[in-house]
Amino acid sequence: MVDTPQQLPTQIRDLAEKNFEQAREAFLGFIGAAQKAAGSADALPSTAKEAVTKAMTFAESNVNAAFDLAQKLLHAKDVQEVFTLQAEFAKSQLEAIQTQAKDFGESAQAAFNSIAKK
Repeated sequence: MVDTPQQLPTQIRDLAEKNFEQAREAFLGFIGAAQKAAGSADALPSTAKEAVTKAMTFAESNVNAAFDLAQKLLHAKDVQEVFTLQAEFAKSQLEAIQTQAKDFGESAQAAFNSIAKK
């Protein structure tokens, strides 16, 4: 049987954390630019703007949750903790996606009703 180390070596963990922070900063820059672009889309009806804003908020929330998981995984002490973190993440994301889908569906319906009234 192969003896596997339970923790990442310090140098690898430090490099992973540095890369992790760079990825988070890149995402924050991207999402900021996307939100600015979405906010300046004056040609869109207000209901469509709201839907775009909501979609951006959901995407940002979901990616932040993934970044949070990655940060926790970097500091996991053993494989059992990794599995526990992954299971908790999967459960919370499933709940979040269900809530987001319901909310987005209601917004889409409101936008459709607004357009249909015209």
